[in-house]
Amino acid sequence: MKDSYGREINYLRISLTDRCNLRCVYCMPMRGLEFVPNDELLSPTEIATVARAATETGFRKIRLTGGEPTLRRDIVEIVSLLHDIPGIEEIAMTTNGYRLKKLAKPLADAGLNRVNIHVDAINHDQLLKTMRLAKEAKVWEAITAAEDAGLLPIKLNVVVTRGFNDDDVAEMAKLTIDHPWHVRYIELMPLGAPAGIALDNYISSDETITRIERELGGITPLNGGELDGEARLYTIPGAKGTLGFISPVSNPYCGDCNRMRVTADGRIRLCLLSDKEISFRDTLRNGSSFRDLVSLFEQAVTHKPWGHKLEAGIHPELRTMSQIGG
Repeated sequence: MKDSYGREINYLRISLTDRCNLRCVYCMPMRGLEFVPNDELLSPTEIATVARAATETGFRKIRLTGGEPTLRRDIVEIVSLLHDIPGIEEIAMTTNGYRLKKLAKPLADAGLNRVNIHVDAINHDQLLKTMRLAKEAKVWEAITAAEDAGLLPIKLNVVVTRGFNDDDVAEMAKLTIDHPWHVRYIELMPLGAPAGIALDNYISSDETITRIERELGGITPLNGGELDGEARLYTIPGAKGTLGFISPVSNPYCGDCNRMRVTADGRIRLCLLSDKEISFRDTLRNGSSFRDLVSLFEQAVTHKPWGHKLEAGIHPELRTMSQIGG
């Protein structure tokens, strides 16, 4: 199904929880948090029903997000149920990787195809400054476990934050020289209560590229500079891996957007950087027909906005990134 702007919407990101075992500086405060009660989270069966309705609307790719999705004790069951749904061509997950040593193989056996692992720095001080409760050993355990389980290609997500991890972007890039990994640098986005840090500590992708080139020399654009998903890809000459730059603020890719989000508390979010949402949890739980749920997805696709309004100084205020699912 295409939206009113002719974009084919086929990629659904499903948040399984708003809880996380880390407290990244741009995402969650250290204390004073309130989470969605467990009975308001979607059950594995409800998540599968939502995914089936989404496939009826044309969605083909599922990404599981959070918070931290592996905090769900039923995460393997969820992946298995999704894997059995006709029409789903890929199941991916974004995770901090802290539980992958135990879960990577069971998840792969259940049908998970690949993972993006969130790691903002490899320098010890900058890692702790940015991800706060992070542990270096867990990062490498996660990558090794994902590789051993065949959850490939490995993608490492880096949210670049001025004054926190920006001095480490070149060191992260060096990881691609000897490893076939994709290091992806993501611009800070102003969302909810932590929006202030995103506005005050924002660094554009162009500045990140300049920092990398200053230290490592020129990097080569791939695909003629065209988008690969939401990222523009580069490589260090001779490197085994790639660098990706995701620039929703400085170089929006709204015209190529093919995604939509389901929040952990049962709402369809039409655009990451817009507060517009459609609730479906009551429809799911009040005995309404499956067709009614499909109709909500059709309505969501039809009303998907063109894009954000950050350039006008308007940013979403109702939810943080951990509540949306990224």
